[in-house]
Amino acid sequence: MALSGFINLLKPPGMSSHDVVGFVRKVLKEKRVGHAGTLDPAAAGVLPIAVGQATRLIEYLEITDKAYRAEISLGVSTDSGDDTGEVLARQDFVMPAASVLEAALAKFRGPIRQVPPAHSAIKIGGRKACDLIRQGKDVDIPARDVIIHRLELLSCWTGSFRIEVECSKGTYIRSLCMDIGEALGIPALMSFLVRRRVGGLVLEDSLTLEEFAAQGAEAVLAPEPFLHHLPRYDLRSDRMNAFLNGLATTDRFYQGQAGPLRVYAGDIFLGIGGYSAKDQSIRPHKVVRGAERN
Repeated sequence: MALSGFINLLKPPGMSSHDVVGFVRKVLKEKRVGHAGTLDPAAAGVLPIAVGQATRLIEYLEITDKAYRAEISLGVSTDSGDDTGEVLARQDFVMPAASVLEAALAKFRGPIRQVPPAHSAIKIGGRKACDLIRQGKDVDIPARDVIIHRLELLSCWTGSFRIEVECSKGTYIRSLCMDIGEALGIPALMSFLVRRRVGGLVLEDSLTLEEFAAQGAEAVLAPEPFLHHLPRYDLRSDRMNAFLNGLATTDRFYQGQAGPLRVYAGDIFLGIGGYSAKDQSIRPHKVVRGAERN
């Protein structure tokens, strides 16, 4: 049976997310490999990898909340928002007291608007912003709405402090660090980042590249347990083949949400569907099982 599922990998600093995908392809000898939620090369932490048919589910894993631990260094800012970029400003400062840091962090809890860093993989007109900058082009990235569910001060010392963040999809921690510095009136950058969680994939359960290489296919996890942020829909068993063949099923009594749904026939996970109010039916979006043969 072809491999299909997610791998909870621990990306080390110094590798790009694309490099990790290439590593997985070589170990598993599988072409269909992708990742959810790019991590910068200097960052470390949870990098969800999808294999086989599960690559079709990446978009649903990416919409989950994420958790990070970051270190903010004060007194210097760069064009990238981290310590790999060109220095824009330096400033002498007196290290703020913990109470001052706490007051600044309080401004960023809940719904906020932020501008993603120009040195990022965000697409502008179909091109990565970082690639456009390398070509000397001006990049104008619009602000976006994100949610900071939790933002805590973990520790502080002369010149730096450490925070823990739980946030919605689309949050850029580099931008958050720079904005916190602005709230303090001091240039700031992100000097360290580790991603601790992507949805149900947590750092404590993640595999190093060496551990993954030793386990190989045994490291591939069934995808559905990590999609529980999506509501479940139970399809009538007699409509399973219809769903697997891309056909809609009428449900005039559906009262759930309009977004993506995990669709099951009994205990069998079939894929992702959605409700169409127009014809009052459940329609398949991404099927992850082959049609049953009679």
